[in-house]
Amino acid sequence: MDDGERTDGTRPLILGRDPLPGAWTPGPPHLWLLRIPDHAPLPPATYERILDARERARAAAFVRDLHRERYAAAHVGLRRLLGAYLETDPAAVELTREPCPGCGGPHGRPAVAGAPLHFNLSHAGDLALFAFAGTPVGVDVEERQPAVVAEVVPSLHPTETAELTALPEAARHAAFTRCWTRKEAYLKGIGTGLSEDPSVTYVGSGPAPASPTGWSLTDIAVDPGYAAALAVADTGG
Repeated sequence: MDDGERTDGTRPLILGRDPLPGAWTPGPPHLWLLRIPDHAPLPPATYERILDARERARAAAFVRDLHRERYAAAHVGLRRLLGAYLETDPAAVELTREPCPGCGGPHGRPAVAGAPLHFNLSHAGDLALFAFAGTPVGVDVEERQPAVVAEVVPSLHPTETAELTALPEAARHAAFTRCWTRKEAYLKGIGTGLSEDPSVTYVGSGPAPASPTGWSLTDIAVDPGYAAALAVADTGG
């Protein structure tokens, strides 16, 4: 199957290959994937023109060129998509943060003030994944890293820990990454991130996610060696 074909909303469009979207209209969530190695590194003059002061400072803080290039590519990609949906220059998009639902501080979900859509970004390795929806949304993509499984599994919800511990080691790595991306997507969607203990909410490690009340979780098909998930607040949730 072509990697840009949509199958029940779980396979993203490819940024740089599929046409940019038109103005945002209500409907199902939109998913986009950026494969960073498919594109030449952005010259600093290009991404510095598009990114805002906070993003430029973050990019400049990276010690390794590779990490700077990945960050710049992901955030320029986000602005290109937001600019297309909002019919404005990507550099003119004013990003802000909603209040954190835990403490009220200005570090909750990313947002564009007054925009008709919600969005979220995740990047890992050579991939960046973007989600856009009419209700709060979270997305996560992770590289499969077997070395962290034994350390992190005990910190999950007790039922998830039991599920993963019962699996043979060969199956445990993929199931753990699947579970972790669901959990991160949900926590990003509600705006707390990992300030909520990962043991609190059950999302499951099996083939189908367990959606928390008021949310819909979906596994996303991305490249081999990665796992990804989408969390979308139900209408009115």
